Amino acid sequence: MWCLRPLSVLLLLSTVPTGSEVVRSMSDCSDFLLHNSPPNIPGILEDGNILDQNRYKPICQTYENMRRFVTLYDTKNKIPVFSAYKYRGDGGSKPNIHWKIEPQLENTQGDKNMGRETTGMTYTHQAQDKDYKNKEKLARGHLFPHNHALNETDKRSTNTLTNIVPQAEQFNSGSWSNMENCVKCVMDKYCKDNNGVPEGFVVTGQQPGNNKLNNKVNIPKMLWSAFCCYSGEKKKWLASAHWGDNVPDGFKPKYLQTRTLAELQNLDSGFQVFPKTQCPLDETVKEFYPDLDKSCQCPPPA
Repeated sequence: MWCLRPLSVLLLLSTVPTGSEVVRSMSDCSDFLLHNSPPNIPGILEDGNILDQNRYKPICQTYENMRRFVTLYDTKNKIPVFSAYKYRGDGGSKPNIHWKIEPQLENTQGDKNMGRETTGMTYTHQAQDKDYKNKEKLARGHLFPHNHALNETDKRSTNTLTNIVPQAEQFNSGSWSNMENCVKCVMDKYCKDNNGVPEGFVVTGQQPGNNKLNNKVNIPKMLWSAFCCYSGEKKKWLASAHWGDNVPDGFKPKYLQTRTLAELQNLDSGFQVFPKTQCPLDETVKEFYPDLDKSCQCPPPA
């Protein structure tokens, strides 16, 4: 059994400043949460309240003066607790763009837009580009992946260091990537409202591990993801969850098992991904996989 609680409950020695886009409450950027309801993560985020506001910072991820998604960031472990976003379809190509940081994590007067690092500056409350330079076969694992973003501008916004974790390369490009593609296919086909407008809600997070990359960035033990949507075609709410250990796939099957929200939430007492919603806890979307294109990379029938 694993636990979503951080490894330490010690307070930061200094207070991290807050600004207009690094906000004090998840409710300040709740449009990316189903029914404006944030996850319940014991010891971190309970009933919408952040228990240690010096350590955990909600970021309304802003790019080109528009909010794109929301992240709860752990300034001690230098990785996001989770990122949450609204899926509205996918368009445009993957952008080749520099990695960005969140200025307001360091300075209350910083730009509200994510931006490039200042040359020569050391950032104490978040990871920097150099912190991800490694020979340990660790990739920059997106929590909000670019192929779930609506257009090229939204895709650019996912390339921020506050939206990634150190992830085993084989895991990132193997079973985790297959899962992201499968979920995208499901949402493209079934997550449309009664007017045919695509809309799904996704939350992706991690469990902190015991090791650090370059003595600074926590390497998670595992990653998890869940989605929920109302299907106008099926006339009901749909949901599923996935998780996996942050290790190379090796000779393991290249698929993550599709599980229920209840199974994910039972891994830690009090953990809820979509509280106060109609998301089904004991159903998955596995029944729809045979109707999807083979390129969707969904798990084959057991």
